[in-house]
Amino acid sequence: MLGLVATATHAYAWEPNGDVSGALKSKQVEAKASQKIHFSGHTKSTGTGGGNLKATGGNWAPPPCWYAPTYTPKALKKKVGDSPYSLTGRAPDNGRKKQEVDESIRHYYSSGEYKDFNLKKQGDGSFWAAVPNPNEKDAAKRESCTDLPFWVPNGEQPDRPDALSPRILAALAYESIRVPDTKVELNPSQRQTVNLPTWVWLDKGTYHPLHVTATADLGAGHSISATTTVKPDRLRLQPGTGNAALHPASGECVVNGEGGIGTPYSKGRAKDTPPCGVTYQRATGGNATYPLKASLTWKASWHGTGNAGSDLPSGEYGGEQDLTVQEVQSVN
Repeated sequence: MLGLVATATHAYAWEPNGDVSGALKSKQVEAKASQKIHFSGHTKSTGTGGGNLKATGGNWAPPPCWYAPTYTPKALKKKVGDSPYSLTGRAPDNGRKKQEVDESIRHYYSSGEYKDFNLKKQGDGSFWAAVPNPNEKDAAKRESCTDLPFWVPNGEQPDRPDALSPRILAALAYESIRVPDTKVELNPSQRQTVNLPTWVWLDKGTYHPLHVTATADLGAGHSISATTTVKPDRLRLQPGTGNAALHPASGECVVNGEGGIGTPYSKGRAKDTPPCGVTYQRATGGNATYPLKASLTWKASWHGTGNAGSDLPSGEYGGEQDLTVQEVQSVN
């Protein structure tokens, strides 16, 4: 390979967007590339807002760049004919250096490493090129895949860790999942009362397993894919004041046997200790409030082509609700 940098000039990107109806749409943006990654699956079914999970342990993020099938022989020949220097990702200086690099690249694909751009193999494979991760903020990392496009037969994957793989697709799928806002149900629903337990639970209809599948075409009917699944695991409560008792004392409410977290309040249980909740021991006073923070942890896993897969670091997404606590006791 020539020691030249290949970057976003020949890459493809996407902008996955959550859809409240359940389907995950993928807005595809292609920049002179022949292949795309397709996303499918489900996000939250109800509500608005929400966002991407923040990993609570370990690192499960896509690499800053990778190599993926991009050019057919004809497409690469046209690319080199139009602007060979653009394959380096560098801004041309219009001087001798650019001219030398242009000549070197033309030779590389016409009579050097490859013969006439592999035109005789049109339909038998593709040239894999560097793809910068559009979500990588560090430009140097984003452009760190420095090999020029290289040939790979249809259906095959290069034996290199920076080539597109089910694992990378799983990371991209994980990054694409949007979970709903973590907004807990409360009883009492309005003002809370000193020493009267506040019941906390989550609506099972909103918080349920979500999954996204990312698929890449390797040509001639071959593809690789990975599905990442996340599901609610536990809810962590922070009452917003030290003058409160959590239920349970750890402040973590786990998924129950019915798949929900916490138990909806039912009439006559106002003084019972809720399986998930908080008892405030001091009123807020005046116009002050306590910020009740609720963070939902989602367990994650993936499986993909070739029986690949494993558990992933759990992800977390939280929300905050301002509560007013009064002194007068009452029973609902």
